[in-house]
Amino acid sequence: MATTLSSHLPSFLPTLTALKAYLLILIVSVISQCAFGNKDDFKFVTCGSVVKLVNVQHNVRLHSHEVRYGSGSGQQSVTGVDSPDDGNSYWVIKGKVEDPCKRGTPIKCGSTIRIQHLATKRNLHSHHFQSPISHNQEVSAFGEDGVGDDLDEWLPVCSTKYWERKQIVRFKHRETNVYLHTTGDQFGRPINGQREISGYSYPETGNEWKAMEGIYIKPDSDN
Repeated sequence: MATTLSSHLPSFLPTLTALKAYLLILIVSVISQCAFGNKDDFKFVTCGSVVKLVNVQHNVRLHSHEVRYGSGSGQQSVTGVDSPDDGNSYWVIKGKVEDPCKRGTPIKCGSTIRIQHLATKRNLHSHHFQSPISHNQEVSAFGEDGVGDDLDEWLPVCSTKYWERKQIVRFKHRETNVYLHTTGDQFGRPINGQREISGYSYPETGNEWKAMEGIYIKPDSDN
């Protein structure tokens, strides 16, 4: 049974065996595709890439786990963590359910994407509940085995045609128009020190993100 933020149980310890196996498969796939590729092959974040997203202002990575909110929706919580080595901070970049993107295709700025938590297979999600600390809009992880709803859809907001790995990007929630955000507010037990992630109505420095560690899928030559 999942822990809630209102309980005093130990935080969930991630089972990393499946995660490591999945990442190993992706690494082998990438190496086999691009052993002799040039440095521009991985300029973009592409469909199917597995990435960590860091908040530029607070230097925390977007994270989730089998710990549910003790208020609001009661769905799986999404937080920010300081450690760059955390195994629960990997997210898979996907297209819309009804219009999936082709693996390796660069993600176009302003296009509709889903951001799926690798370990739990739930999608980054937002809705009209208040977040527990800042009382902004709640951000959660939702769905089962990658199947959620239209509140899982986000738009990467960036200044170029495609989302580039080195650039700052914002994520705008397609349905409610809030931006993926952190104020830096910290939770207590059972996830002591982790930062609240919320949806904020206006673009500002607390909703600037960059793609960091991960597995980036090489675009096909005909893309």
